[in-house]
Order: sequence, then C-alpha cells, then structure tokens
Amino acid sequence: MDIKKVLLLGGSGFVGTYIVNRLSQRGIEVTVPTRRRERTKALIIQPGVEMPEANIHCEKTLTELMRGHDVVINLVGILHSRDVKLPYSADFAQAHVELPKKIIAACQASGVRRLVHMSALKADPKGPSEYLASKGDGEAIVLAARDRLDVTVFRPSVIFGLGDSFLSMFASVLKKAPIFPLGFGHARFQPVWAADVADAFVDCLSNDATFGQAYDLVGPTTYSLRQLVDYTAELTGSRARIVALSEGWAYLQAGLMWLAPNPLMSPDNLRSMQVDSVCDGPCQPPAHWRPAALEAIAPTYIARSTPKGKLDSFRFRAGR
Repeated sequence: MDIKKVLLLGGSGFVGTYIVNRLSQRGIEVTVPTRRRERTKALIIQPGVEMPEANIHCEKTLTELMRGHDVVINLVGILHSRDVKLPYSADFAQAHVELPKKIIAACQASGVRRLVHMSALKADPKGPSEYLASKGDGEAIVLAARDRLDVTVFRPSVIFGLGDSFLSMFASVLKKAPIFPLGFGHARFQPVWAADVADAFVDCLSNDATFGQAYDLVGPTTYSLRQLVDYTAELTGSRARIVALSEGWAYLQAGLMWLAPNPLMSPDNLRSMQVDSVCDGPCQPPAHWRPAALEAIAPTYIARSTPKGKLDSFRFRAGR
C-alpha cells in the first residue's frame, strides 16, 4: 500500500506532534484538522502539513476531509469531563465512542479503508473510570469494523516525552512547591516514549500484517507513581517533601484540582489508577518492538537546567 496522504485527527496534541514529524520526514502529506488554527501554527511550518479549521464531530465534514487521503489516524482523547455519569459522561461519549462511529461511517462513505486508532492500555467497557470505560467501548467499535476496514488499534500506557503533561507536570510542581502531596503512589505504570509510539503508528500504515490487530505499547520497565515522582525530583534537584496521601485525602485533592479551569487531576483519573497501567498478563506488542528506557530520555528534557541534565542532553543528541 503506497501511503501518500494521511488525515490525522487529534494531531495538534502531544503525540500528534511526534506523528506529524515522522510523517513529514518520510515525505507523506498530512492533514491536521483543528478548531483554532492560530493555536497550532508550529506544525504548519513543516513540509506537507495542512491544517484546515473544521469540526471533526460532524460526519459530513469528516467525509469531506477524508476524500483524497489514504489513511485516517484517530488520536482524539480527553482526560477530564465536568460531568460525572455512569458509565461515562456525554463528553467522554462524544470523544471516545461517538466519534469513532462517525469516523468509520465517513471512511466507508469516502472510500478510505485504512484506519489506525489510539485506545489506552487496560481500556475496558467495564473499567472503573469513565475514561477507561469509554475508551474500551470506542476500541470495541473500531475492532468490530475490521470486516469492512483495515483497522489497527494501539493501547499505550502513560506516554512521556518533551511536551508531556506527565513528568513535566511533576517537575513543574517539584521546582516550585516545598511539599508535594501524592495520592495513589502505589499505582503502577510502564511509561512509553512518545517517539516510540509515533514510530509504531507510522510503521504500521502500509503493513498488512497489522490489519485487524490491537497492540499494547509499553516501556521496558514498570514503576510505581511514587518512584516516578522521586526520580523526577532527583532530575530537577528538588528538595520538596513528598507526602503520601490516604485514599480519602487523595480524592479530596483531585476534586479540588478538578475545579480549576485546566485541571491537572480529577477524581476520574484516580479511578483509572485503580487498574495498573502495565502489561501484567497476556501482552501483544508490535513486531520488533524495542522501546527506549525512560532513564535514557527523561533527563534530556526534565533536567536540562541542571549541569548533569545538560550533559545528559548533549550525550543523548550525540547518540551516546
């Protein structure tokens, strides 16, 4: 399959930026619909990138956007909703369930057969959080279309890298606050580098062995949340006191943070952490999956303001 043009939904976000870079480097044209073009001008300067303003939740608009493209990649996802509803709110339903339905219908209407979809590790229609439950339903919808489309699903654990809202968020707080209250420090993750995730998406596009498959994207090492915060503190040289919170205090903290205009945490995020984001059972990574270690990457963007961080950054860029 000769891939010349890709429609990337959700492409102006963190992971999308990495995927746009990879596609542009390979000479593949990329269309990244956006609600506010002026906020994502950094992507436009890359060769072969087009960023039309469009409402991707309109099926007719989706169909028109897809015409002339060889592949659709769906990265759309949300972490928070102002509403709380079981199994999930209208916001989660719109982003994670209804949109995949519209994408599949638009693919069929426009004649685009190739669809690559981002789910989440441990996504499950019966999951404990609105996020995991809605992601699980969306994944099931996409995989149910494999008799009509050439679909591939990826399920990443938490994703880190330059521009993330994970280690970078920890670093920002640790640099400023004398105390870092931490709930659910026992929760476990297998963080995966954004560049490895991007490579998995781009490498699968014309690989028919990946059609109809779902893959787990995890890093080589499992960490507790507390270990990740401790490591970030070490990288930043922070002397902040990390205080473990009980479950009740953790939910109170998350609830208060949830009220902020751009919340860093919500009670639903804590409910997601009830399920460890690790491959602790049957796991299906992509063929030839060789993810980078967090310790090889994190210093290049978290600790760049420290002498050791600058040295590690130079070593990383030199391939050492």
